[in-house]
Amino acid sequence: MAERTDILRILFICTQNMLRSPTGEQIYTGVEGIEARSAGISPDAIEVITVDLLLWADKIFVMEERHRLFLEQSFADAVVAKEIICLGIPDIYDHMDSALVRLLRERVAPHLGQL
Repeated sequence: MAERTDILRILFICTQNMLRSPTGEQIYTGVEGIEARSAGISPDAIEVITVDLLLWADKIFVMEERHRLFLEQSFADAVVAKEIICLGIPDIYDHMDSALVRLLRERVAPHLGQL
């Protein structure tokens, strides 16, 4: 099977998958060369993180350091070779809040390469 090089799969992770990570997914959905998804680490998140989602992703963006630690402790085998980037975005924003959108764009863009 040929290796896929034309699409970058990015996964946004927060706690509940209600505000921050769905905003990231929405911003990057439809951007040429990117597939975006989102999930939460909480068992009652709208979309709960799974091994399959982690394996699907080329890059994983977490909102807080505690999200990275959760992934490394709970899904060690699935994330051992994955790039996990902590965006340092606290849970103080509403979905698609203009300040949140600006922060996500500023902090994610340097990790997307030449798209």
